[in-house]
Amino acid sequence: MKIGIAYALPQRQAWFDIDLPEGATIHDAIRHSGILKQFPDIDLETQKVGIYGKLSTLDAVLNDGDRVEIYRPIICDPKTVPRKNKAAAEGE
Repeated sequence: MKIGIAYALPQRQAWFDIDLPEGATIHDAIRHSGILKQFPDIDLETQKVGIYGKLSTLDAVLNDGDRVEIYRPIICDPKTVPRKNKAAAEGE
């Protein structure tokens, strides 16, 4: 089955298309993709993962065509970001 793996940093994004056997998990896909070699800072013990924007676990079984996403930690309160951007745009 065909699976996509996505990971993004502010300065770099990565997308991997891989083939896996039926019954493969998110962890299998991440390991098989080689993404951990390109992004050694990924820590699967602490970072969340998901499928199409929905949080999941590393042992979740994948379906053909799924897009696995590795999420970076949130470093600020998302509720305050729009206010900061709006204030900056208004010259405050």
